[in-house]
Amino acid sequence: MGAGPGDIGLLTVKGLRCLQRADVVVYDYHLNAQVLNYVRHSAEFIYAGKRGGHHAMTQDAINHALLEKARQGKIVCRLKGGDPFVFGRGGEEAEALAREGIDFEVVPGVSSVIAAPAYAGIPLTHRDYSSSFAVITGNEAAEKAESSISWPHLAQTHDTLVFLMGVKNIGAIVGRLIGSGRAADTPAAVIRWGARPDQETVVGTLGTIAQMVEERHLRPPAVMVVGSVVKLRDSLKWYEKRPLFGHRILVTGEDCEPFGPLRDLGAEIFEFSFSRTENPTSYADIDGAVERIADYDWLVFGSSTCFRFFMERYLGWGRDIRDLKGVGLCAIGASCAEAIRSSGMQPEMLAEEHMPHRLLETLAGLSETRGSMPVRILVPRDEADEDVFAGMDGGQGAMVVAPAVCRTVRRERHGKRLKRFLFEGRISIATFTSSTAFFTFVDMVGTDALPFLQKVAIAAVGSAAIRAIEEAGLSVTIRAEPATVDAMAEEIVRWAEKRKI
Repeated sequence: MGAGPGDIGLLTVKGLRCLQRADVVVYDYHLNAQVLNYVRHSAEFIYAGKRGGHHAMTQDAINHALLEKARQGKIVCRLKGGDPFVFGRGGEEAEALAREGIDFEVVPGVSSVIAAPAYAGIPLTHRDYSSSFAVITGNEAAEKAESSISWPHLAQTHDTLVFLMGVKNIGAIVGRLIGSGRAADTPAAVIRWGARPDQETVVGTLGTIAQMVEERHLRPPAVMVVGSVVKLRDSLKWYEKRPLFGHRILVTGEDCEPFGPLRDLGAEIFEFSFSRTENPTSYADIDGAVERIADYDWLVFGSSTCFRFFMERYLGWGRDIRDLKGVGLCAIGASCAEAIRSSGMQPEMLAEEHMPHRLLETLAGLSETRGSMPVRILVPRDEADEDVFAGMDGGQGAMVVAPAVCRTVRRERHGKRLKRFLFEGRISIATFTSSTAFFTFVDMVGTDALPFLQKVAIAAVGSAAIRAIEEAGLSVTIRAEPATVDAMAEEIVRWAEKRKI
């Protein structure tokens, strides 16, 4: 299966379905590793990549792993960057499977042959400039004493030439093209990390491009395009003009969907979800509370997640939101309030911070007590969170019931790749939507990563998150009001646009 180039949006619909079904994923280095987030958590991951000439596995070992896992009855996905049949050795691996009678299918991917030039604003064909193009490996020139490529035919027949893996041998490539009759003033471009925030494009001619690449210290992976179509880049380049081009944004929350619009503006979203939310261990307590919902004066939700899980269980009982008439709704935080409003209801109270004593006093003061009866408050909570209201019954004129409605489970993953991206300066913006998100991030990545966060623009919502970040010695560059993810996304765009002025 081809995962496409850097932009995760170029993953095909069929490819996504295959990833979600896979029991085993054997993956390469040259792909956006965020694609792996779509694989089931229980699947087996096998890294078979190559970086800087170093092979994690030999080709024979890769073939053996595919055969072994398939023979165990597992659905195996051989995941490659770009397209598996375009210089991806996919044909060789498919042959190995065919020889052993293993059934397989091929899922094509968007090749960097097309994607990298397109994201650089260079069409491979154009009615006025090019009616043909050829794709050539850039490794062949250095590996063979006598080239099997017909350089005179190549240089003089095809309007556009695309070389893959040719950065290290670019001097030999341009020398053979010019020596075979291609004009030295033919436009040429080299695109490194096409369709990613790191994308870098160098434009020159056959006579100058090798020196320009050396002066810019461009390293693989890169695609070289030769031909008159390169001249169209000045008018057709679009990717670099996006407001968030060049930004890789770290998102630490469980729900990254609200940050999706930032992708459309040119950013790459680095998802680092360190937890997932599931059903509680037992529904007994929350079901008992739902059954007596009319007995409560207030429903307090500490997060949009708790609200969502509560409503799913509540409506699953056959209840109607009209049954909540007479029960006051209190939201802690703007995001939670927005979730309640989106369901068609309106919170009577918005609490900015989760301060139990003050919240109970406020709710008790807003309610009419029934004789000597205390105000009854239901607080559906995450099973993983401490019951902050425990032991307060009656102390503030209120009686609190806090049953678990969901359970947050920490993912078994480490921050090795994220840490490397931070150390290499490849993260430009880091987002934190809660103090818990920040503390968990530090716990998983390590405190030695904090100095590198000082070089990153930190975006945060909510006073608790901001306070936690600042107490760690860091500065919050981007703050959102109201404290919602949507508002944070808007502030990130404003911040990036100001920096470009």
